[in-house]
Amino acid sequence: MHGRTREIRLAEALVESADTLVDGFEAAHYLSGVADHCVGLLAARGAGFMLIDDGRAVSLAAGGADREVALELLRAQYGGGPCLDSYSSGRPVPPVSIRAARTDSRWPEFTERALAHDIATTYAVPLRRRDRLLGALNVFGSARAGDSRSEDSRSEDGTALRLAQLLADCAALGLENNTAYVQCRTLAGQLQQALSSRVRIEQAKGMLAERWRTPADHAFVAMRQYARRRRLPLDRVAQEVVDRVADDAELRREAGRADDEGRA
Repeated sequence: MHGRTREIRLAEALVESADTLVDGFEAAHYLSGVADHCVGLLAARGAGFMLIDDGRAVSLAAGGADREVALELLRAQYGGGPCLDSYSSGRPVPPVSIRAARTDSRWPEFTERALAHDIATTYAVPLRRRDRLLGALNVFGSARAGDSRSEDSRSEDGTALRLAQLLADCAALGLENNTAYVQCRTLAGQLQQALSSRVRIEQAKGMLAERWRTPADHAFVAMRQYARRRRLPLDRVAQEVVDRVADDAELRREAGRADDEGRA
């Protein structure tokens, strides 16, 4: 890929990875998009993310034209592979020859599947946000790796590994930002609901106090007793009072009972 084109593609990938403060966010779809960028930027056959919790894979996402192959290779790592190694150590797994790994009996099931799909090299980087590990990004390549590789090739491996880590770090940040966004939206909704409920209760208190010509606190006690005896939320009773559908006679009786209990 031409240097200038690669810079533009990288900029696009970084912008997309930051766009997670949205409703309807789906982690798998998001990570598939980041994996697509990985394939283009790293000239790979495929790439995929494995989200891991407590040492177990909990979600997979892959990108590129060979998306299904990448997903198969990720699934083949449930018993061991570059993703789990990178996650366990918190460090990258540098580019390795699949044939060499197979000869060394490293990741038997994964290497067998990879060779069946003509995958020659692989490497992985941790998906992390500061000290929190979320999983790993795995990249699959066709270029042969071997002991006789040139210094330029090894330099390219180092660049690819750093770029992969950059993309993984951006993806982890995007996931964390969306989690914070959802938490803030949920909290804001709860606070708004609580505020709206308080407003309804105060409105209902005022309406009853004016109608009965009694203190607002007396009206509140009547609503509270009414709600408790019928096992209803106080907010619902307040809304019924505001809508003028509550049983006014029964509310008055509850107020009378409260007065009697107070005098007793």
